[in-house]
Amino acid sequence: MNSFFYVLNGRKIKRTFLVLAAAVFAIGIIYVESDNITVFSEGAPAAIYSVPTEKKVIALTFDISWGEKRAEPILKVLKDKNVQKATFFLSSPWGKSHPDIVNDIKNSGFEIGSHGHKHVNYSTLSDEEIRKQLITANSILTDLTGKEPNLLRLPNGDFDKRVLKIADSLNYKVIQWDTDSQDWKNIGAQNIVNRVVSKAHPGDIVLLHASDSVKQTHEALPVIIDELRKQGYEFVTVSDLLSQADTKGKEIRDQAAMQQAIEDAAGM
Repeated sequence: MNSFFYVLNGRKIKRTFLVLAAAVFAIGIIYVESDNITVFSEGAPAAIYSVPTEKKVIALTFDISWGEKRAEPILKVLKDKNVQKATFFLSSPWGKSHPDIVNDIKNSGFEIGSHGHKHVNYSTLSDEEIRKQLITANSILTDLTGKEPNLLRLPNGDFDKRVLKIADSLNYKVIQWDTDSQDWKNIGAQNIVNRVVSKAHPGDIVLLHASDSVKQTHEALPVIIDELRKQGYEFVTVSDLLSQADTKGKEIRDQAAMQQAIEDAAGM
């Protein structure tokens, strides 16, 4: 009996130690990579992951950088489900090659933001090249849509303080996400649904994709919409979210990334 008790306590101690070690490990990662994610100093440009609000509003966002098979089925789901507000981040070369789909997005009333020009990690580029990429994308998307984009989601979600500063000088707000659907991993429609529905919260920005690399988003999306509506959520654009709260000058932390790093390190 005593030996059984000690085994149980040993397991508990071991698990507690692993979780604490994982937390320290995750915090260490965030500290080391503090130029890429996390909290920036007061007054410095910051990426926006979600918006603090008590209203049950949520922004579905879709990145598109290549292909032509997935965007239209996703637009059809949004139309069939009467979702009138969402935000699409378009890579400018893709937009230039698919003006008809861009028009469909625009004519559906959805918000369009920039996903940059080259689909590379901008933190690896020189200041001059970063500026060139953002200006090129801005010019192309403005010509295509008739409206200059003021929201930017960087390719692969990659940035550092330099990228944020340059984006800010070009009047862009850098938009990340708090809920990653992981549809880009093609983890299965039900798993995509579960991730979004379980992690959703007021003021949330949800990362989804409409490039050809995602094969299950159009299957998961109708269920996501239905489940979130059951919970009382209203779908809005990212700009609508930003109007809910003043995020300027506030420290914004990628809490979702921190929690995921802790869970991954702990093997949860």
